[in-house]
Amino acid sequence: MKCSEKNSTDSKERDLARKKLDWSCSLIVASLVGAFGSSFLYGYNLSVVNAPTPYIKSFYNESWERRYGHPVDPDTLTLLWSVTVSIFAIGGLVGTLMVKLIGKVLGRKYTLLVNNGFAVSAALLMACSLQAGALEMLIVGRFIMGVDGGIALSALPMYLNEISPKEIRGSLGQVTAIFICIGVFAGQVLGLPELLGKESTWPYLFGVIAVPALVQLVSLPFLPESPRYLLFEKHDQAGAEKAFQTFLGKEDVSRELEEVLTESRMQRNVQLVSMLELLRSPLVRWQVVTVVITMACYQLCGLNAIWFYTNSIFGKAGIPPVKIPYITLSTGGIETLAAIFSGLVIERLGRRPLLIGGFGLMALFFGILTVTLTLQDHASWIPYLSIVCILAIIASFCSGPGGIPFILTGEFFQQPQRPAAFVIAGTVNWLSNFAVGLLFPFIQKSLDTYCFLVFAAICLTGAVYFYFVLPETKNRTHAEISQAFARRNKAYPPENTDSAASDAKVTRRPEPDPASTRDNYVQNGVI
Repeated sequence: MKCSEKNSTDSKERDLARKKLDWSCSLIVASLVGAFGSSFLYGYNLSVVNAPTPYIKSFYNESWERRYGHPVDPDTLTLLWSVTVSIFAIGGLVGTLMVKLIGKVLGRKYTLLVNNGFAVSAALLMACSLQAGALEMLIVGRFIMGVDGGIALSALPMYLNEISPKEIRGSLGQVTAIFICIGVFAGQVLGLPELLGKESTWPYLFGVIAVPALVQLVSLPFLPESPRYLLFEKHDQAGAEKAFQTFLGKEDVSRELEEVLTESRMQRNVQLVSMLELLRSPLVRWQVVTVVITMACYQLCGLNAIWFYTNSIFGKAGIPPVKIPYITLSTGGIETLAAIFSGLVIERLGRRPLLIGGFGLMALFFGILTVTLTLQDHASWIPYLSIVCILAIIASFCSGPGGIPFILTGEFFQQPQRPAAFVIAGTVNWLSNFAVGLLFPFIQKSLDTYCFLVFAAICLTGAVYFYFVLPETKNRTHAEISQAFARRNKAYPPENTDSAASDAKVTRRPEPDPASTRDNYVQNGVI
C-alpha cells in the first residue's frame, strides 16, 4: 500500500515537473509578443471606433463641406460611417486569402513580422487623416488594418499551435483569445474622455496601433521559426531540432523530433493542398464542416448585438449618460477575466465541454435577456437583471467560444492541410462578421428585442452539433485527432499507401478495431 502511494506521489511530481518544463521562457515570450502585435490589435480595432464616433462624423462633415462647399447629406454620412466600420471586415477577408501564399514563402514567424508593416502604415494613415483633412485616409487605414487582422488571426494560431507541446497546446492557443479581449478593453479605456476619447486627440487613438506592431517587430526576430514548418516545408532538421530545444527549454528533444519525423514520413509524398482540394477531400470532410460551423457560430452568436444594446440598457437602468462609458468598462473586464479563466482550465476540462457549455449558456441567457428587455418597464429592478444577462453572455462567450475555434482549426488538420484550413476558417469568420454588420440593423428593426431569440437559436444549434460531432482534442497528437474523425468521414485507403501505413504502426497504440485500416489512412493524412 505504501509502495503504491509512493509511486502515485512520484508520478504526480513528474507530471508537475513536466508541465513546468513545458512552459519555457521562450515559449512564453513568443506567445506574449506574438499575441500583443497580432490578436491584441484585432481586439483593439473592434472597440476603438466606438468612443470617437461623433468626432469622426463631424470630421467627415467638415471635410465634405470644405471640399464641395455644402454639408454632407445625412444619408451619405451614414453610408460613409458604415463603410468606415465594415471595411475592416473586407480587409480581414483579403488578409485571410493572402496568408497561405505569404506563409508558404516566408514561414509563420516572418509572416507575422511582415504583417507589422500593414499595422504601422494603417496607424500613420488614420492618425494623420484629421491633420490632412482627408477622410479617405481613415477609411483606407481601416481597410489596411483589416488586412493585418486577417493575416494575424491565421498566422498567429498556426505559429502557436506548431511551437507548443500537445500537453499545453490549448492553454497556449487561448493566448490569442485573451489578447483579443485585452485589446477590446484597452480600446475602451483609451477611448475615455480623460484620455484620448475627445475631439482634439481622437486621431491618437489610431496612432497607438503602431506601438504593439513595433514591439513585435523588434522582439520576434530573436525567436525561432516554427520547428514543424522548418522540418516539413524547409526540410531543415538541424534548424527544427534547435527550435525545439529553444521552445521546450531542454537539450534532449529526441521524443518530440521523432514524433514530427514520423508524421513527416507518413506525409513525405504530400504537398501543400489548396482550399478547393481540402473542400473536396473526403478524408477531412467532417473536420472542414466542423470548422465552418464553429467559425460561423463564433461570429453569428450575437455578441456584436450585445454591444449595440449595452448603452441603451445601461441608460434604462438609470445610469447617467456621462457615466455609461465607465460602466461599459465592466464588459471589457469580464471578457478578459473569462478568457484568462478559459486559458487556465482548458487543459483540465478540455475543448469540448467549454465550447458546448459556452454556447449552451449563451442560448440560455439570450432567452432570459429577451424576457427582461420585453418587460423592462414593468419593474425598476428588471433593467439591472438585463445588465446581469449581458455580462453573463459575454463571460459565457469568452470562456470557450471566444478562443477555442482558432485552436481547433490548428488541431484538426495535418501540416500540409493547415494553411488551407486557416484560409477557409478565416473566410467564414470575416464573411460572417460582415454579414452581421450588414444584416443586424434590419433584424433589430424587424424584431426589436426578440432579435436575441435568433442568436439563442444559433447558439443552441451550435451546442447540439458539437455535442454529437466534436471529439475531444485535449492532449492528443494531430494524427490521433484525425483518427477520431475516421469513422464519420468513412474514408478508405487506396492500395498504394502501404508504406505510409507501416510507418504509422510504429507509433500507434494497437486497437482491436475493424476500421483500423481506414483509421491508419486518415492518420497518415494522405490527401
